[in-house]
Amino acid sequence: MYKQLTAIDLFSGAGGFSLAAHNCGLKVKAAIEFDKAAASTYQDNLIDKLKTQTKLIAGDINLVNIADLMSELDLGQGELDLLLGGPPCQGFSSHRLKGSGIDDPRNQLLIRYFDFVKELQPKAFLIENVSGLLWKRHEDYLDQFLALAKENDYQVKFCNTLLSKDYGVPQNRKRVFIYGVRKDIDKKGKFLFPPDPTHFNPQKGIPSWPTSSTVFEKPSQSVLQQYVTEYYMPEFGITKKEAKQLVKKLVFGKKLLKRDPCNYHMQHTDLLTERFKSTRLNGSRLDSGITLDCHKTHGGHKDVYGRIILHLPGNTITTGCNNPSKGRFVHPWLDHGMTLRHAARFQTFPDWFVFNGTTTEKAKQVGNAVPILLGEILINSIKQNIEAVLQLKAAI
Repeated sequence: MYKQLTAIDLFSGAGGFSLAAHNCGLKVKAAIEFDKAAASTYQDNLIDKLKTQTKLIAGDINLVNIADLMSELDLGQGELDLLLGGPPCQGFSSHRLKGSGIDDPRNQLLIRYFDFVKELQPKAFLIENVSGLLWKRHEDYLDQFLALAKENDYQVKFCNTLLSKDYGVPQNRKRVFIYGVRKDIDKKGKFLFPPDPTHFNPQKGIPSWPTSSTVFEKPSQSVLQQYVTEYYMPEFGITKKEAKQLVKKLVFGKKLLKRDPCNYHMQHTDLLTERFKSTRLNGSRLDSGITLDCHKTHGGHKDVYGRIILHLPGNTITTGCNNPSKGRFVHPWLDHGMTLRHAARFQTFPDWFVFNGTTTEKAKQVGNAVPILLGEILINSIKQNIEAVLQLKAAI
């Protein structure tokens, strides 16, 4: 008999992991999120719109009594199939310089995550975090987590980075994933993870990485002509015919709906708007003439105030994705930052998914989320492994 697999999502944020799990057919029994705006987004989209029975705990995970939660969910030890989660990663962020972040109290939440593993004894767990988690200055936290896994009879099958673009996400996002399996579930060590990439470098395989163009509606013919004559021809030293072929190959997304509450962008000063006007297509801050005080003594981050490059996967969508001062987040051809909906599309959220809170809170939710498509591919792989074991046991 078919058994619907179950999951719990810790540090759920707006619900990226949960939505991926739902799309894979799993029942998300509970989610825990401290941020009120993110919890509100989760409630509206994952529970109210999808009509799920998920128990949402909008509060401090440190105050959650795990035994009481298990009782409320009628969940015995070892019965949960998959524990998901993305512990707050600011302490591990690669943007922190030198020794900063080592003693950030948020780092301890990685260990708090394992409290749930120990009590719930799920068949498998999957964690997402920033690549800085693997840096030497944070190895004490990671080593402690891995030791706890071993002590509690879990095999950590994977602890490394994955690139979202390798799995069809139009974004060059690099994140750490930790995948562990209870030893009695994978006695022969046959669970494979991660699944093979689905997309590749255009020169090395088909299908190729999806490009930023897939996030944006198709521009006018005059704009496309500008790409031909003002960028591709001079940039690559190719003929007009060759440049037209490059533009013709670009795949564009759906037009944004005017009534979409996420179809808005940051309002800029007149001076900044003029700077954007002077930034060529696919151009960077250097084209605009913007020189920040912090960049006067060094080259600085050239991507800030840069236009999104249409023919490449987008830069990592961060919590500052609504602000061009935080990265290459200027609209490809219009003179303002990209909209929140565009940022959500980079994260492969469906257009029906709406974020709650202030503009800053919404951008934070988008940037912190696990890309839905990547989550689906990873969770489906785990699901297939667990189902194979359950089917085998049922046949005995």
